Amino acid sequence: MMVPVVIAGLALMSGAAWVQGAAWAQGARTSGGDGDLAVFKKACSGCHKWHGGGGGGYGGDALSLRKTQLEKDQVAEVVRCGRPGTGMPYHLRGAYDSVKCYDSLKADMGTSMPPETAVFLRPAEIDAVATYVVTQLKGKGDPTIEECTAFFGATSRACDIYRKKEGSNAATASH
Repeated sequence: MMVPVVIAGLALMSGAAWVQGAAWAQGARTSGGDGDLAVFKKACSGCHKWHGGGGGGYGGDALSLRKTQLEKDQVAEVVRCGRPGTGMPYHLRGAYDSVKCYDSLKADMGTSMPPETAVFLRPAEIDAVATYVVTQLKGKGDPTIEECTAFFGATSRACDIYRKKEGSNAATASH
């Protein structure tokens, strides 16, 4: 059975451009429908990186979520069901068993079966991370110092490269 691939141009999850105040720096839930940074950190940033730009990860080369052309419902579907024939895992418990994905069950998938994730997400978490991708990552340019500190915190040395790039001489508060 052929599995429809509606994922052309997928640049799934990982990212930055979520500067929504101090709550972001604390890894807290956002308000106003911007998604959930904490869920993104837990389930997506390992492969798609903190900035959503993708690159090498545990499952191979993750696509850039900053360059994705997918809409929120398509992102949610990919998070739920993974990407057949790739290293993108499915994050919904029961996917391909009791829940059809791309109109298929495991028996229909053969060698195209996506891998199972190490981090299953609840439906509300899948919705939150899909919202996060389309509101905070999709269409964003290069990562900024603001995005880096929102993800890691203002005292993180992980953002020093962006401080130097943007000409900020502000020292980190890490000791």
